[in-house]
Amino acid sequence: MSATSLSVDRVIPLLAAGFGTGLSLIVAIGAQNAFVLRQGLRGDLVVPVILVCTLSDIVLIAAGVSGIGAVLQHWPSAMQAIAVVGGLFLIGYGILAARRAFRPNALTASPDPLASPRRTLLTCLALTWLNPHVYLDTVLLVGSVAAGHGDGRWLFGAGAVAASAVWFSTLGLGARRLSGLFARPGAWRVLDGLIAATMVALGVSLLLQRG
Repeated sequence: MSATSLSVDRVIPLLAAGFGTGLSLIVAIGAQNAFVLRQGLRGDLVVPVILVCTLSDIVLIAAGVSGIGAVLQHWPSAMQAIAVVGGLFLIGYGILAARRAFRPNALTASPDPLASPRRTLLTCLALTWLNPHVYLDTVLLVGSVAAGHGDGRWLFGAGAVAASAVWFSTLGLGARRLSGLFARPGAWRVLDGLIAATMVALGVSLLLQRG
């Protein structure tokens, strides 16, 4: 057996390890998950949003597994710049969510007529790529753990990618099961209030930690 070959009995454990690691990092209350949940509840561009989130994670995880994460560790100025821009963006998005919470006539479980597909997908990209935590989780942490598996690091990364795909699909497509609850304006008011609090808290945290 060559140094780069993997025995069959290592494949499933490596995939499972990557899946578990990826899932443990992604299943948390955050800007990206809140956005996917809201789009899922509205039934608005759900599949494209899921694809954007999943494809973004594929790129980021691949970067971490290939060793780019080690480079970012020695480039703190880039992470600080992302933290400032991302923090301001999250605060701005949080303010918009707070405005929605105080406008019950806009709280309906249907596509937002004011949000174009382009605007929705750009918002999704911004929530993903302007959040420094995504680099810490997917690039640095997953990349570091994957490196410990040597020639099996890409299988570990594949497991982490699978976790992202499963999670975003479950969150976005499964949200419609809650559509009955969110048919009431009060439920949307609570959801947007929680989204606003989450976004602003994350944004302020990023700005305070940038140095």
